[in-house]
Amino acid sequence: MINSDSIAYAGDTSPLSEFLEKAEKGESLTVGFIGGSITNGSLASVHEKCYAARTVDGLRKMYPDADFKYINAGIGGTTSHFGVARCEADLLKFKPDLVVVEFSVNDENTLFYRETFEGLIRRILNAPSKPAVLILHNVLYDKGTNAQDQHELVGYNYGVPCISVKTSIYRDVVCGLVPVRSITPDDLHPNDKGHEMVSRLLLDFIEAVANDEIDSVCETEKGRLPKAITENCYENAVRVTVPVNYRTSGEAFVPKVASDTVSKPYGVEPAFAGITKGDFAEFKVKGSEIAAQFVRFVKHPACVAKAVIDGDEDNAIILDGNFDETWGDKLDIKILTCHGKKGEHTVRIEVVEGDETAVPFDLVSLIVAGE
Repeated sequence: MINSDSIAYAGDTSPLSEFLEKAEKGESLTVGFIGGSITNGSLASVHEKCYAARTVDGLRKMYPDADFKYINAGIGGTTSHFGVARCEADLLKFKPDLVVVEFSVNDENTLFYRETFEGLIRRILNAPSKPAVLILHNVLYDKGTNAQDQHELVGYNYGVPCISVKTSIYRDVVCGLVPVRSITPDDLHPNDKGHEMVSRLLLDFIEAVANDEIDSVCETEKGRLPKAITENCYENAVRVTVPVNYRTSGEAFVPKVASDTVSKPYGVEPAFAGITKGDFAEFKVKGSEIAAQFVRFVKHPACVAKAVIDGDEDNAIILDGNFDETWGDKLDIKILTCHGKKGEHTVRIEVVEGDETAVPFDLVSLIVAGE
């Protein structure tokens, strides 16, 4: 039975209905998930018990004649800013028929993340496979916070159904019906039971749509997206990993492919590794939105770099490789320009603190958008 409190917005259910009709016919279908560590399956005892894998398993039980392929593009500690830049390589190339998007605890509840999230949703909806899309709002259990307010506005604009943990499972935690430690050990990542409850929210909604128990609350125009509700500078974001000029004290520069990061938040070779003071990499990029993606390490000291755009040293931005938390190395993003000047820019990343005894500065990519 559907928990109506979990439906933050029913949206237009016709794309999901069409997906389920294909499943009923026994067709081959691809179900994809993109999000952060919860989607990746963090703290599930085995991956098969994470909410994403459980949801696909539930679909297989509902439609045993269909062939469901499962794509998990969750990467821990990442936001929709990174998600929109990597979704082509990590998700859309597999031509998904249904996509669940989960960034509500990784994105901040700000206008910036409304815009990056909108870019991601538009990019998925515009994909050649025209997938049905569901938005999942997870929550921080100790604070009850997430980016649902911003993400829901995107869902409303595009008729994408939104399923909320905050208005269902979290509400039961607050009311004392569900002990918080029975579903999460850290107030963020679900354990096996927590993952099962999250997957149940998705499956109950899917079953209700299949049984015509939920009506669409809007109707979207096929093949045409409505006007964006933000400046929408991030829909065509790309990752740049190859500098045009660089110098390091060792041969640390290694070209890399964006898809190498799937299921590996870190552990791939950096696009540029600065080892000592003065090591640098320069990039030529085109766009109004520029960000540096680099690794912050729990092991100290780590090298510190600066980012300089078009030679403007007075407005250099520091990129500190020293992470001030202890849970693990973080794949971080530092915004260098937001709604800045369009056109071609030179971005120089240079190590300003560090030597051979420090952890190298690992630049993973530049994320560029706006043109």
